[in-house]
Amino acid sequence: MASSSPASEDRYILYGAPGSGATPVHAALTLIGAQVETVDVATWESDAERERVSKVNPMRQVPALVLPSGEVMTESAAILLWLGDRYPEAELCPAPSDPLRARYLRWMVYLPAAIYSLFWVRDEPTRLTPDPAAQAVMLERTAERIAQCWHLMDTQIDEPAPYLLGEKISMLDLYVTVLSRWAPRRRRFYRVAPRMARVVRRVDADPRLAEFWAARFPFSMDEEAKKD
Repeated sequence: MASSSPASEDRYILYGAPGSGATPVHAALTLIGAQVETVDVATWESDAERERVSKVNPMRQVPALVLPSGEVMTESAAILLWLGDRYPEAELCPAPSDPLRARYLRWMVYLPAAIYSLFWVRDEPTRLTPDPAAQAVMLERTAERIAQCWHLMDTQIDEPAPYLLGEKISMLDLYVTVLSRWAPRRRRFYRVAPRMARVVRRVDADPRLAEFWAARFPFSMDEEAKKD
């Protein structure tokens, strides 16, 4: 559905800490030019943080986005898909009639289904087992699975030209860029997904997002090395 008013007149409230799953949503809203009020909630840090967001999202997860209408949306992929269709003038997604639409939908759903969902385990392994040894195994195996899923996507998606869906940056590029900064981190992502590596570097360096990245998800390979 096309927006009935200029994006700059629309105001959103976004729940989610810097670097969280709210980040690609915030990046998209930045490119769209809408107003965004942020409520920083790091749900992976404590039960108290999860409780803070429970009234907005009973799943006690972020992101949660309060729309200009007052309705609440959750699930990062759903929010990105909705924003892309609401603001077609931003050209952040293929139109429903575009031949690229099927490819766009496939990978936008693949990311949360195959990769993002594993962070529910990684963020707090005690959710599934109290055994420290078992937790270590889970962290190792989920890292392997994430790397494998990035590799599978990299081998199946078309050669970037220069973005994942052609000449223009899309919601898919934003989504991959943020998720690829999470474990097992960019060094491994660059190894297992060399074609997509070129895209995320390009999005990292996009001047339209420079101020946003600096404020909400600063990133450098030097900092990554300290975490490895």
